[in-house]
Amino acid sequence: MFARPLPPLLVLAVAIVLPGMGQVLNGMLVRAWVMLFFALSLGVVTYHLTTPEHSFVGRHAGGFFVYAIMVMDAYLWARYRRALTA
Repeated sequence: MFARPLPPLLVLAVAIVLPGMGQVLNGMLVRAWVMLFFALSLGVVTYHLTTPEHSFVGRHAGGFFVYAIMVMDAYLWARYRRALTA
């Protein structure tokens, strides 16, 4: 009937390497696009609000913040989906 969800650690590893793919693996395509949009948008906003003296991470802090949320979100949803089918 339904395929067994992927292991949460696999989803976590993919989400760390490819932003947004964790949500795709969880079957949340719209959520992936929305999070990617906000990561890129906030990365651009923080880039323009900082000075060239800041580090790369500091200049794109908004995008990295959303990226961290994306990784946690993908892992937690994978754990939730796996627990429902156990």
